[in-house]
Parts: sequence; structure tokens; C-alpha cells
Amino acid sequence: MRILALETSTDLGSCALWQEGAVLESFCPPGQAHSATLLPSIKALLADAGLNYGALDAIAFGSGPGAFTGLRVACALAQGLAIALDRPVIPVSSLAALAWRSGQAQCLAALDARMGEVYSGRYLRENDQMRLLGDITVDSPESVCLPDEPGWTIAGNALRAYPVLEWRAAEKELVRLPSAMPDAAAVVTLAAPLLAAGCGMDAAQAAPLYVRDKVALTVAERLATGGRA
Repeated sequence: MRILALETSTDLGSCALWQEGAVLESFCPPGQAHSATLLPSIKALLADAGLNYGALDAIAFGSGPGAFTGLRVACALAQGLAIALDRPVIPVSSLAALAWRSGQAQCLAALDARMGEVYSGRYLRENDQMRLLGDITVDSPESVCLPDEPGWTIAGNALRAYPVLEWRAAEKELVRLPSAMPDAAAVVTLAAPLLAAGCGMDAAQAAPLYVRDKVALTVAERLATGGRA
């Protein structure tokens, strides 16, 4: 079984290949648009593995939530490849990938949603999957619901983006992993058992998970918070 995975929900863009249980991963060059770097990274990854596109059994992608443009890049490319190859698509939540990457059994995945907000979701590790408890939410860092039970970890770049969230997590004595990020290796690792269970979908049905509709602050909102017009 060979699966190609794409993850561009954050500034850390990557692609990964699952090949009979082994995972190869390549990261997009930093500081450049994923739309310009993802496809060359995929081509290089497949070349390193000695494969062509026709050898793939499915295309997985980090469906979000995350940066709107990045989500569209991964979804559109996954759909395009899947349609051209007549292969199924496997969407994987970027927060689930972050929770898996944390290596913890109980993880609150928290990504910077920009505009003073945080995407978050609570996950439990169950064998080869991360099970979401409740809903994925978008809240202010002051309003993110932190676990009261022992044994929880909070992971993701929201901790660095919002010191108040770091402070609140420290008060709760949560293990904190601010450097953990979703990547394609985690996406493809979660996608493999889904494909084996027949959970791939038609490319036309794939869509990003935005969680919120608003892309940016208005001029008035930026000025109200001390920003520029």
C-alpha cells in the first residue's frame, strides 16, 4: 500500500509517502508559498523513492483547520492528483495530525488561527488513531477550554503565539509542547489504517475544514486593536 500525503495547513509545508509501513517525508522550503513549492517537493520525494504517480494507491491531505490558502493548496492538489489517477482521497484533520505528532495519549491540539484566536481540539490516542472528544473550536486564547483532568498535554504553535494561553496551561500544570506541529508524516500515518478499512472518498467530495468563515480583520477591527489600516 502506497499513500502520498500533503500538509500545508501552517507555515510548515510538507509531503510524505507511506510505502508498506515505511514513511518518507520532505519539507517545503521555508519562506516560500506552498503553491510554488509543494509540487516540486512531491516530485523529488517520489523520485527518491523510485516511484511514479501511478504507483500510488491513495492521496491524503491535512484538511485543517489552518491557514485558508494553505488548506486550499493541499486540497486542490490532492483532488487533482486523485482525479488524474482515479484514486481515493483521505482527508485527515490537521489537529489530529498535531495530536499524533505530540506522541501523547491525551492531547489538546492548539494551532494559531491568527486574528487573536486559536483552533483547538481534544484527542485521545486509540491504537492507530486519534479520537476527537467533542468538537473542534475556534476561541480567543483566554477562552480555550483547558482540561482539568491529570495526564493531559497541550501542543501546537498557539502556545508561542499567545503567552496568555501558555500561562493558563502552566497554571493547569499541563505538559506543554509549543514546537509540535502537524506534518505530512503524521497525516499519512493516520491515513493508512483508514484506507485499509475502506474509508477513502471520491475526490469530488473532499473539502477543507475551515471551522470559521472569516479570513481577515476589517480595517476598523485592526485599528481598534492598535494595528494599521
